[in-house]
Amino acid sequence: MTHAEPSRHSAPPDQQAFDRGSELARRLATVERRIEDACAAAGRSRAEVRLIVVTKFFPASDLALLAGLGVRDIGENRDQEASNKLDELPDHERDRLTVHFIGQLQSNKAGSVARYADVVHSVDRSKLVRGLDRAAGSAQRQLDVCVQVDLDPPSPGRGRGGVAPDQAAALADQVAGTEHLRLRGVMAVAPLGADPAPAFARLRAIADAIRADHPDATWISAGMSADLEEAVAHGATHLRVGSAILGSRPAFR
Repeated sequence: MTHAEPSRHSAPPDQQAFDRGSELARRLATVERRIEDACAAAGRSRAEVRLIVVTKFFPASDLALLAGLGVRDIGENRDQEASNKLDELPDHERDRLTVHFIGQLQSNKAGSVARYADVVHSVDRSKLVRGLDRAAGSAQRQLDVCVQVDLDPPSPGRGRGGVAPDQAAALADQVAGTEHLRLRGVMAVAPLGADPAPAFARLRAIADAIRADHPDATWISAGMSADLEEAVAHGATHLRVGSAILGSRPAFR
């Protein structure tokens, strides 16, 4: 029996894993320095800010490498992809991770997401609150939840999600009144093509108003690869960083 020779142009799998792990470690260290510098500039402790590494479109092998580098929070935004990917991980690696669902969520996917996610950042309507509460109850779990606030100017055809700012407090009240959801705070994405600072300042004001009625709702999930410094300056407690750590997204099929 003959065996095909490995390609001279591709590294062995162990070498590829080592190279990828080194790349992730380097990128993660760079982002950590950015967060530390942003916290120092804002007069905040680094311990106040939690880094969520957004792993959407990247394989389970990257999750395992990140867990080995000390990452404990990962973000996903596609239900089927996230579920399949997490199922690939050995239990000891999966157990080290807190899974944050950060994408728009259809109500009919609530049952699936409630099975594996620890936090849902993108709650933006009453129907989804009810669906997640029922699903979490069926799964005998408690889910941490953030209310997603739409900070974009009104525009037809947008699909980024989020409740209108003037309706955020009422939706937060609804979450707080459920049996199986814990209101943690708010989440938002800065408007495209605009200075993120005013948007993050507005989000902080909304968060402060909600926290006046719900003291445990202390989270502000804001800031990504390009604008994490502005988010930290305006009180972000959770940063959702993907490309700065994992690189350009691979082609998704």
